[in-house]
Amino acid sequence: MSADLVSFPLAFGPLICGPIIFGGAPIGGLYAPVSDEAAARTLAAAWAAGIRAFDTAPHYGAGLSERRLGSFLAGYRREEFAVPTKVGRLLVPAAGDVQGEDGFYGIPPLTRVRDYSRDGVRRSLEESLGRLGLDRVDIALIHDPDEFMTQALDEAYPALAELRAQGTVRAIGAGMNSAAPLAALVERCDLDCVLVAGRYTLLDRSAEVDLLPLCLQRGVAVLAGGVFNSGILADPVPGARYDYAPAPSAVLARARLMRDACERHGVSLPAAALQFTLRHPAVTAAVVGVRAPEEIRADDGYLAAIVPDALLDELAGIT
Repeated sequence: MSADLVSFPLAFGPLICGPIIFGGAPIGGLYAPVSDEAAARTLAAAWAAGIRAFDTAPHYGAGLSERRLGSFLAGYRREEFAVPTKVGRLLVPAAGDVQGEDGFYGIPPLTRVRDYSRDGVRRSLEESLGRLGLDRVDIALIHDPDEFMTQALDEAYPALAELRAQGTVRAIGAGMNSAAPLAALVERCDLDCVLVAGRYTLLDRSAEVDLLPLCLQRGVAVLAGGVFNSGILADPVPGARYDYAPAPSAVLARARLMRDACERHGVSLPAAALQFTLRHPAVTAAVVGVRAPEEIRADDGYLAAIVPDALLDELAGIT
């Protein structure tokens, strides 16, 4: 992967050494089942492309993403890669059919229970380490605490800070689809990074209001997920997803205007979308979900594409 599109904070560089982080939700069966063999081929393609950071979570396929990632990484030296995972959801035996639960398919018979308590955080991380086959993770993120902010602040954050001090994790932060709560966490906690999904894209720039400037000010690294807003900025066709659901007609129309503008410049829309997000000085890297080797190759092409600043400015003006 080309790494010349973004500069990385010196303190964070050892953890994230390129502009792309492998997003592990798709290999956990997001939207459709993925076989063990297909997941392994995709991870191998990512490694061959130079990707060395792999984001996962218990939520992704009820532990399936973590298990598959751990199986793949067992073949490499620990110092060669970085793994962010998340806390806030514990996995327990399910009473009924779980296929399609939270959008994941081909998953084990487990369901998720929210728990942002100190004990829940420690148990979550211990179980993640077991699935990953690792003795530590590099980054631990409080996952989607939107409705649990008080517990996240009072229990989950102090627990992660203690684990960071002990060396069980190297960096801590939070990962959410909402920018405002992340900004509140940055203001009140000593975080190393945040993962903001879908809130700094060509279609949604809400993170640039408060979160991104605050992170710049405080030296908090920003990992930007959902740069294609669940797929619509990769291919704005009828039925395309926007924020995990079928795109509203107005959003689809806006994405198509962006695609047309890109075509006039001889640039693909996904290349513009990825580079738009990476262009912000607060953004350390983009977390890009991948389910097949050809998507890795496509992402490499998007990074290598020449996208004029004038086009990115034009796209940002399409409302």
